[in-house]
Amino acid sequence: MSDVPTPSSPCLGRAEVRVASACELGEGPGWDGARGDVRWLNILAAELHRARADGSEHRVTQLKRRTSYAALTRDGDYLLVAEGQLSRFDPQSGESTAFLPFEADNPVTRSNDARVDTHGSLWLSTMGLGAEKGAGSLYRLHRGELTCLRRGLTIPNALCFSPDGRHAYFTDTAIGWVMRWTLDAQGFPERGDDGAFREPEPWADLRHSGGGPDGAVMDAEGCMWIALWGAGRVARLNPQGKEIAHVALAARQPSCPLFGGPGLSTLYITTAREGMTAPMEHDGALFAIDLADALPGCHGAAEPALRLG
Repeated sequence: MSDVPTPSSPCLGRAEVRVASACELGEGPGWDGARGDVRWLNILAAELHRARADGSEHRVTQLKRRTSYAALTRDGDYLLVAEGQLSRFDPQSGESTAFLPFEADNPVTRSNDARVDTHGSLWLSTMGLGAEKGAGSLYRLHRGELTCLRRGLTIPNALCFSPDGRHAYFTDTAIGWVMRWTLDAQGFPERGDDGAFREPEPWADLRHSGGGPDGAVMDAEGCMWIALWGAGRVARLNPQGKEIAHVALAARQPSCPLFGGPGLSTLYITTAREGMTAPMEHDGALFAIDLADALPGCHGAAEPALRLG
């Protein structure tokens, strides 16, 4: 990203391998508290990975499409965010049924980042298959209706929300800034007098962080934990967008963090080996670190179940 030195912040420790999954593009982690499972996707191989909180009972399900996220619904099944289609998926039987097309008429794109907001609605994005400039878009699935929020993005990422539901955050990895949108009472970006969504405001400048801003998650204190692709670390940003701490890991391409486990105090991190000619041993693994000792009282903000109607 840049030759400028990365900011200095306290290291809270090193995340260790929890599951040696060797994903080409590990992404989209989620926590299923009722089942005690952490789940994540290997996008390019169209695989859904699931394991217990401690990494045991690792299971891999082959999916029909390249899939980037599996949102837990209020019915207990998953909505798969996939290339060209959204589908309902039964985690017990492994059966899936089509729900809605998702840029099915655009052969250039695939699905990318996604996250359920505080209203139980799903924000989801697309990007070009070859990260083509401006090919990506950002959407919101609210009560079963899909609305395009923004076009012209290259690699939309870091979808997450303030615990009070007043703000949404996202980044275009290619630009290096995390943006913030003020939301209305229904959870959509506020509109101007012309009826169009207002422009988001720059919130965190990560152009000199040593890596590309990728997936992110919020903790209960309103701090963002964001993966820095290429930098081998996950940074913690305060509510003003400044880095105040980080977690290191022995993988160069962390892609997305997640709070899960008992009390939501374990930070899981997906990683990738995409584009590497000589990947290291643990590139592509699922990492985890218990923050109870390094940051007592820190825990995640629970992601609501997706409401489809």
